[in-house]
Amino acid sequence: MSKSRKKPQPRPVPVQDLVQRGIELANQARWPECVLALEAAVKREPGQVVAQLNLARAYLYVSKLDEAVSLAAEVRRAQPQLELAALIQAEAFNRMQRFAEAQATLLTLPEASRSTKAYWFSLGYAQQLQGLHQLAIESFMKALSIRMDDAQSHYCMGLSFFEMNLKDEACECFRTALLMGLDAQTIRAVGALAFAERETCQWDQSEPHLQQLRDLVAALTPDSAVDATLFTHATLMDDPLHQLSVARAMTNRWRTFQPVDRRTVAGTPHGRIRLGYLSGDFHAHATCVLMAEVFEHHDKNRFEVFAYSHGPDERSIMRTRVESAIEHFIDTRSMSSLDMARRIADDQIDVLIDLKGHTSGNRLEVLAYRPAPVQATFLAFPGTTGALFMDYIIGDAVVTPLTHAAHYSEKIAQMPVCYQPNDRKRPLPRPMQRADVGLPEDAVVLCGFNQPYKISPQVMDVWCALLHDTPHAVLWLLDWHSQARPNLEREFLARGVELNRVHWAPRMDLADHLSRMSLADIFIDTWPCNAHTTASDALWAGVPVVTFAGDTFASRVASSLLHAVGLDDLICDGLTEYQHTIKALASDPARRAALRAALLQARETAPLFDSEKFTRDYEALLHRMHTRHIQGLPVEPLAAAVSGTV
Repeated sequence: MSKSRKKPQPRPVPVQDLVQRGIELANQARWPECVLALEAAVKREPGQVVAQLNLARAYLYVSKLDEAVSLAAEVRRAQPQLELAALIQAEAFNRMQRFAEAQATLLTLPEASRSTKAYWFSLGYAQQLQGLHQLAIESFMKALSIRMDDAQSHYCMGLSFFEMNLKDEACECFRTALLMGLDAQTIRAVGALAFAERETCQWDQSEPHLQQLRDLVAALTPDSAVDATLFTHATLMDDPLHQLSVARAMTNRWRTFQPVDRRTVAGTPHGRIRLGYLSGDFHAHATCVLMAEVFEHHDKNRFEVFAYSHGPDERSIMRTRVESAIEHFIDTRSMSSLDMARRIADDQIDVLIDLKGHTSGNRLEVLAYRPAPVQATFLAFPGTTGALFMDYIIGDAVVTPLTHAAHYSEKIAQMPVCYQPNDRKRPLPRPMQRADVGLPEDAVVLCGFNQPYKISPQVMDVWCALLHDTPHAVLWLLDWHSQARPNLEREFLARGVELNRVHWAPRMDLADHLSRMSLADIFIDTWPCNAHTTASDALWAGVPVVTFAGDTFASRVASSLLHAVGLDDLICDGLTEYQHTIKALASDPARRAALRAALLQARETAPLFDSEKFTRDYEALLHRMHTRHIQGLPVEPLAAAVSGTV
């Protein structure tokens, strides 16, 4: 019997071919396949630097960030001067929220290797993410000294100028970046520019850019995926479907994320509903000020509360208060979004509440990994997330009427009275005289203590008409920053209003702010973005608020607050009625006195300021969400229940 011949073994693919294949797959953004090809190459030839660098870069795109750091570090040990390895390592650290390590990585490069635009931009970006904005600007300037037409460096430098309250300089950077061409970031940059222009009340500049935004958004499709700043769209435009289109396109960037593993257990296996809060604002921030008593009043027999904090710890009184109130307080600043999602899933959270929405520093992408079976957005951002991974938006019958369901990607979940909690422990106004703050004793003081970006040209027209029609009235505005005031004064003069009719209030701490606010006669609201926390402050101080409701969440908040204190007759239907109502109230001291007396009584009796009752109603709403889930029912709108019922 003859011996059978051995089958010839296939010749191994040359390492260089594997590397080339990996690069081709990377160019097609086929990252999982790219990783497999390059891992095979590195396994066959461990010292192959080109394969290692390309693999480290590919790891960034499949969320293998620890592997990217480790492999880039291995290359750097062999070749410490290699800039690309440091850039990849820094990018991985940035994605893991380890910004200081990203900066340190770049600063370990020898001086001779710090010669490219990419290096200085990467360093500036790491510094910016740490809030080191002056250093970031210096790094971006060095990047621009190498390549002056780099749009991204101009844009990011503008962001740092903006955070340093140098809005005019920010505007110049944004304009330059747009001239250079930002491609995928055009909507974000135009939005940043329009917002900065509104922050400084450059209305002749901002209005054309807002129209440009409308045109850009109108061209989006349901499948578009863009980078944008939704806050601009939610606060400067009274168009909810426009906002939904932008929000959907923003969250489409995460549509390929795979849910993390969750241990699914029927019912409520822990005996209590595990309630998680995700926020970067567990400190002296408006959101935390509003939520503080809710955290303190949670029924610990029914709810086990977790806080996942990804924001600063400035050891304030508010931070200490919140940490004391919440059973499990977890600092997640150093975690990647995927690691945060895994931690939340491991904690078996039943209902996860995002307290950021599309505000600065949010970590919405954590929720894209679906770490909890029920996910809702609440309070911080006045509008939809646009995300299919978010089940509910918590509102009320005024800010989110069920007839507005088409404006939201989430299902509306309504509180019985008002969606906004309040802190009864906030300071009570102490007695103050108008002379203490430079106000005339005998004038009717119209208070507009909103930030400048909320003051629209349309509202300014009404305010100036009121000053013309009401000679005994003065306008009292916040002197928010030095670059806005001259532009506003120019607008007053252009409308024939003498500057002695306008008084400016400097920024001060909350207790003093509430005390001086009580000196006003009427708080006059803005549109299309209302006063939110500031309107609550005014009502707490005994000052009646006059507003009118638009179509968006942001333009209906003050209406909800007024409804919760029984002053629905101060909610107007359009600018004309708004103007007439303020004028009539300014001429009726008896009615103003009656309203003030009613508001002082409301501190003790109105639902708006009853934190404990609010918490019980809020918990009842969360219980309804959880119950639907464990019963296997679909997510549906939850209309307001009768207060006090589960």
